[in-house]
Amino acid sequence: MRESVQAEVLMSFLVSEELSFRIPVELHYEVRDPYAVRMTFHLPGDAPVTWTFGRELLLDGINTPSGDGDVHIAPTTPDDLSDVHMRLQVGDDHALFRVSAAPLVAFLDRTDRLVPLGQERTLSDFEGNLEEALGRILAEENAG
Repeated sequence: MRESVQAEVLMSFLVSEELSFRIPVELHYEVRDPYAVRMTFHLPGDAPVTWTFGRELLLDGINTPSGDGDVHIAPTTPDDLSDVHMRLQVGDDHALFRVSAAPLVAFLDRTDRLVPLGQERTLSDFEGNLEEALGRILAEENAG
């Protein structure tokens, strides 16, 4: 059985209304952390930055505005499944990205074939994997 799904997409980093540039973003999903999706942003001149958030948030955000915390995802136009805006925020700082919905849907479809939505808890040793993942996240936060 496959243990992970990966994909790379190009996103537009919207610096201002007049300025944007395309950056590669790696999408990563692992069976051992079945609720989470990781996105690693490769900004020019900076070290890669990885954000981790719920797979369901990404799925919901493709169709309707979603997210109450540091991650907000919404379709650019409510009646059109073409592009998605993703807003990432830390304190008062934020970054806005625009991406085509199609590669996100394809990535989510692949994750669903690996672990169907709603079936995350049926994985063996889910609690142990969750504890390990939380330990990894806390270690990353303390290191950076």
